[in-house]
Amino acid sequence: MSTIHSENTFEAAIVQSLIENGSYTQGNAPDYSPELGLFKYDVLKFLQDSQPKKWEKIATIHGSDLDNRVISRLVKEMELRGSLDVLRKGFTDYGVKFQMAYLKPVSGLNPDAYKLYQSNSLKVFRQVYYSNTNKNSVDIVLSLNGVPVATIEVKNQFTGQDTSNAKRQYNTTRDSKELLFAFKKRALVHFAVDQDEVFMTTKVDGTKTRWLPSNKGHNNGKGNPSNPKGYRTSYLWEEILTKDSWMEIIHQFVHLQTEEFEIEEQTIKKEKLIFPRFHQLDAVREIGADVLAKGAGTNYLVQHSAGSGKSNTIAWLAYRLSSLHDTLDNRLFDSVIVVTDRKVLDQQLQNTIYQFEHKSGVVQKIDKDSQQLAQALGYGSNIIITTLQKFPFVIDKVGDLPDRKYAVIIDEAHSSQGGEASKKMKEVLAAKSLEDAEVEEDVNDYNDEDFIREQIERSATIRGQHGNISFFAFTATPKYKTLKVFGHTDKDGKPKPFHLYAMRQAIEEEFILDVLEYYTTYELYFKLNKAIEDDPQLNKKKASKAIGRFVSLHPHNLAQKSEIIIEHFRQIVAKKLGGRAKAMVVTGSRLHAKRYYEEFNRYIKAKGYQHNIKFLVAFSGKVIDSNFPDGVSEPENLQALERRNSPRFLIRRSTKS
Repeated sequence: MSTIHSENTFEAAIVQSLIENGSYTQGNAPDYSPELGLFKYDVLKFLQDSQPKKWEKIATIHGSDLDNRVISRLVKEMELRGSLDVLRKGFTDYGVKFQMAYLKPVSGLNPDAYKLYQSNSLKVFRQVYYSNTNKNSVDIVLSLNGVPVATIEVKNQFTGQDTSNAKRQYNTTRDSKELLFAFKKRALVHFAVDQDEVFMTTKVDGTKTRWLPSNKGHNNGKGNPSNPKGYRTSYLWEEILTKDSWMEIIHQFVHLQTEEFEIEEQTIKKEKLIFPRFHQLDAVREIGADVLAKGAGTNYLVQHSAGSGKSNTIAWLAYRLSSLHDTLDNRLFDSVIVVTDRKVLDQQLQNTIYQFEHKSGVVQKIDKDSQQLAQALGYGSNIIITTLQKFPFVIDKVGDLPDRKYAVIIDEAHSSQGGEASKKMKEVLAAKSLEDAEVEEDVNDYNDEDFIREQIERSATIRGQHGNISFFAFTATPKYKTLKVFGHTDKDGKPKPFHLYAMRQAIEEEFILDVLEYYTTYELYFKLNKAIEDDPQLNKKKASKAIGRFVSLHPHNLAQKSEIIIEHFRQIVAKKLGGRAKAMVVTGSRLHAKRYYEEFNRYIKAKGYQHNIKFLVAFSGKVIDSNFPDGVSEPENLQALERRNSPRFLIRRSTKS
């Protein structure tokens, strides 16, 4: 009895908070229909109250069977398109278009739009019995206009249970065949909550269910800080699930990500429903609020570790910045410019924004010439995607338009994926036009990351003095100069990032591995001397880096290291975990990853180990390798390799500087 009482007390506190402070009303759990996966009467009431003229029109068509016919049509649309798409775009029945939810207007110009927003009905239900085949119930269900959008399983540590028990309950007793838990068809997200931590998933899939932490972090690690006013996890129902926040998340954050890849000549389509983790939501909202308070002209540094979901954060931030309005209802930025070298982000950004705006043309990619760039900037295209190589021209062109305001988001942490990035950047800096940059070539190739960051920081420092440009730099590993240019000053006068998702938190939350926890060093030494001590032509720092890169990529050096790595793995590591142990080789660049892959392949075949040792290489995009005739290499599809080879080795480019 004490267990039930304690969990009921915790559950009741969540429900009470949502009703008193979150603009929810108490729902009647028996109203849930397992056959429909809806709270039928709430759906009908919302449609009648918010769209009376449309309801009258459809009533003349369906007559006495009105309720069942409308609900039947809604259910069919949700089965075909998913609940998220129906909530955003509504459904049509016999030519009558019904909305299923209303977005909060970004400006106050239209009072009717705000009135419609107020007509949304959020309800919280306790102990919902979701099946006709068993007597199982879920602790809490949240609905929007009669459509279930979230489920919550609550545990209390004082009873000896925590989130691990809640997750196990979803994994073992929640059948995805039940409509409430069917992927994308009804509830968008499922929470496992105790007094200290929050976990979530968008797909209940038995033991394969993937749970993501959605915690604030504590001392740069996992978990949540203590809360003198209540539970550590109170932010979930006091901040995230309140009406304005929850409606915004549904309309401007949650999105369906679709990937297509080839496996054995078959095209496989994979769908993933993306729900923001706490740090992603917090970063976008905090930056948006600060920009509204200060206006254009301020720089921001977002230090989010690898494993943070940075691509989605950039997409959400780009959309948020493009829709900000000041107190006079004027757009704060005429255009948002996203600077990246990742093609995957180009497409992901366009697909994500399209789901929010429901129309094309919001995102424009600059892939032609300077006239295209000038037109996009001059016409005030909402979101412009351009490459790192075109960055200086973007800044120069923006500087020539002082009457317009721009937000520049720089995905600079991924700008150093191989020496080709540095070469292209220097071609651009030396060229006279955007077109010249595509054809001119500079033979010098020093350390690409340092060079690129220096150019970005130099441009930001100069242009940051103008009030019409705000820079938003994303990086996992900022140097001091990067912090100084883009960061904010703390109370001690030291620069710091505006928002932080620390590498320690990413490691503790198991999004990335700590490659420094267990590693073997390989000592390498070489001496660099000037032929003439006062020779001004030799830049020792740059020469050291150039020589170091040459040595690290030399075939003899790679062959020696490959032999040591593979033999150590074969004789020691592979015997652990019942012969299923795996190893990871983390390299300094994509080119290093490619070369190690080739050297591993050569050595393993020469020794006849290919039947016992398998491996794959992981990096994004393409690698240009001048040592080989075709010059270009791409990694094999990782999912295909994992299924086909059961790899024991993973060779990947480092995410750390």
